[in-house]
Amino acid sequence: MSATTSALPDRVTLEELADWLQAGLSPTVEVQSIDQGYYLVRLHHGHGISQLVDEDRKTRRFTGTQWVSRALLPLGITHGILTWAEVTDEMIGLPETATDPASVLAHGTRLAFQTR
Repeated sequence: MSATTSALPDRVTLEELADWLQAGLSPTVEVQSIDQGYYLVRLHHGHGISQLVDEDRKTRRFTGTQWVSRALLPLGITHGILTWAEVTDEMIGLPETATDPASVLAHGTRLAFQTR
């Protein structure tokens, strides 16, 4: 099955993502900040959400947004949306869970990927 006729899998490597981008897929890139200073990349597309993984199919963790930029910019991806794995209600200091992926993206911070 070709990349243009099937959905992105739940887990995708940079090489697979490059193939999809060449085939015309244009996902929304979410850079999710998680505990301990790590960032994950999630790709939102018409068929759902895919997690960026390494060659061993394990979740790829980045130690800063500059590393995300260095991985994605060569593929032609120029921006993403920074989100947080856990959101806190600032009025009372209690954790809150976003209701759906669209809400998470709507309240994230836009990132521009650059070479520096």
